[in-house]
Amino acid sequence: MILLFSLSAVDGFITKFFNSPILSIPGISYHMGAMIIAEIGEFSNFSSPNKILAYSGMSPSTYQSGHLTNCYAHMEKRGSRYLRYALYNATQHVCRWDKTFADYLAKKRSEGKHYNVAISHATKKLLRVLYHLEKTGELYQIA
Repeated sequence: MILLFSLSAVDGFITKFFNSPILSIPGISYHMGAMIIAEIGEFSNFSSPNKILAYSGMSPSTYQSGHLTNCYAHMEKRGSRYLRYALYNATQHVCRWDKTFADYLAKKRSEGKHYNVAISHATKKLLRVLYHLEKTGELYQIA
């Protein structure tokens, strides 16, 4: 009983005091938005969205030895697994509710990419949008 009251109190707190421009993106709810913001912290700590991508562990790994360069780069998975989880799930919902992201996902799939690879590309796009919205304070405009 106490646990249910605590959860409802936390939910009420999140919906009352959490106002971020990322909530204007269709498919990102208060819970997912709060998880992303909590894991990233201040966006001003990062000079570019690529730094957040590396922090989340979703940047491609590099392998170079002499003249040999990596021909198939895997995701690093060295950063915050909670941020990676939140971004991945948020991207799935955004691709379902926003036509721009759905078209981008369909484009990547038509290029022959596996679903998870296409979602990771859409996640990178979503992260760039999140970074811009948080830095400028603008709301997301549906194209």
